[in-house]
Amino acid sequence: MVATSQHLASQAGLDILKMGGNAIDAAIAAAACLTVVEPTSNGIGGDAFVLVWVKNKLYGLNASGPSPQSLSIEALKKRGFHEMPKYGFTPVTVPGVPAAWAELSARFGKLSLTESLKPAIHYAECGHPVSPVVSHYWQAAYKTFSEKLKGKEFEPWFNTFAPLGRAPAAGEIITLPDHAATLREIGDTKGESFYRGGLAKKIDQFSRQFSGYLTLSDLALYKPEWVDPLKVTYRGYDVWEMPPNGHGLVALMALNILNGLSLDNNHPADAYHMQMEAIKIAFADGQKHITDPKNMTVNISNFLSEAYASERRKAITPYASLPPAGKPESGGTVYLATADHEGNMVSYIQSNYMGFGSGLVVPGTGVSLHNRGISFSLDEAHDNRLEPGKRPYHTIIPGFLTKDGSPIGPFGIMGAFMQPQGHVQLIVNMIDFKLNPQAALDRLRWQWREGM
Repeated sequence: MVATSQHLASQAGLDILKMGGNAIDAAIAAAACLTVVEPTSNGIGGDAFVLVWVKNKLYGLNASGPSPQSLSIEALKKRGFHEMPKYGFTPVTVPGVPAAWAELSARFGKLSLTESLKPAIHYAECGHPVSPVVSHYWQAAYKTFSEKLKGKEFEPWFNTFAPLGRAPAAGEIITLPDHAATLREIGDTKGESFYRGGLAKKIDQFSRQFSGYLTLSDLALYKPEWVDPLKVTYRGYDVWEMPPNGHGLVALMALNILNGLSLDNNHPADAYHMQMEAIKIAFADGQKHITDPKNMTVNISNFLSEAYASERRKAITPYASLPPAGKPESGGTVYLATADHEGNMVSYIQSNYMGFGSGLVVPGTGVSLHNRGISFSLDEAHDNRLEPGKRPYHTIIPGFLTKDGSPIGPFGIMGAFMQPQGHVQLIVNMIDFKLNPQAALDRLRWQWREGM
C-alpha cells in the first residue's frame, strides 16, 4: 500500500514494492518523487519526520536540521532584523531530507538507496506533466517571488523553476535535470555528498557568496536522530506522535484533555466546541514551550500526565475562549504512508515549510532550500528563541495508531498548524464517531487559526 498526494509518487512506491522492496524503500521512492512532482510543497533542501513500524516496534526518526552555528539573535540585530525574514539565507536551517532517506535505507531498507531513487530521477530527467493543483501553487509562488525577490541570489530559482519566464501550466511537461543529477549523487554516496562532499561544497560556496550563515561545517556536523515516539491512550487506542521539536505533542495534549469528556456525534456543536477548546489549550502550552528538546524548560512527561489533563480540562467552559490573536504562517508539506506484506509500515512527512521555501536554489543542483528558521522567536525570553545550532519548533508531524500492541496504521495530514488539529479530528472521527478511515478523512474539518 502506498498513499500520497500525487499519483506518480504513489505509482513509484508501488513499483518499488513490486521489485521486492519493502515499505521503507517504497516510502523513500515516493518521498523522492514528491520533491520532483510537487516542488511547490517540499524538496531535497527541506526537513522530514518519520514513524516506522518494523517487527512489532515503532521507531521515530527526527530529520529536522538546526540553525547554523553563526546564526544568533545578536547577529540578526546587527544586520537590522527585528523578526525572522521569510526569504533569503537567514531562515535557512540545515536540511534533513537527504539524511532521512539515507538513514532509513541503511537501517531498514531492502534495496539500495540508488535503486529507491530511480523513479524520481526518471521523472526529473525525462519529464512529467504538472498537475492542476501544483500549477496553481507554482503560479502563485512565481507571482510572489517576481514581486518580492529582486536580489541576484534568487536568480537560480527563476532559472530552475521558471526558465520560460513563467510558471508551468497544468498538463505541461517539465524536466528538472539538475534535480535528477543531485538525486543520483545522493544515491551513489548514500547522502554523504550533501553533507560532507561535492554538494555540500556547492551549498557552502553559494551561502558564502551572498553572506549567508549556513556553512560546510554546519552540514558536516549534521546527523538525523532516532527517537522514542510519544503516546497517549485514547479510549483504548494508543495514539503515537513524534516528540519535540515537532508539535505532535499538541495533538496528544488535546486528546488527553478530551479523554475526560464525552463527545456525542448526535450533538455535533458541543463535540466541535470541546475539540476546539482542547486544541486552543494545548496550543497555548505548546507554543510557549515546544522547541529543541535539549532547550525545553518543562518535562515532556508533565504535559502528558493525567494531572495536567485534568487541570487543563477545567478551562473548558460552554463559552469560546479568546486567546491573544496571532498570525500563523501557511505551510507547504507532503505526507505519505506505506505498508507491505511483511507488516512493515511507514508514516512519513517532509516539507520546505512555506511553498518553495526560502526562494533560494543552489546553482547547478536544483536544490531549493527551505525556510524553517521562520519558526524561531527573536524574543530572548522565549523557549523557542533563536540560538546557534538549535532546532526550531516544527509543524510537520507523522502519526500512528495502535491497539493492544498491534498496529492499526499510519496517519497524517498536511497544513502547518492545521496538522495537530487534523490529527485530533481524524482520531475523534474514527474512535468516538465510529467512522471508517475514508469517511473520517472526508468529514468536514474545522481549523483554529488565531492565537498562535
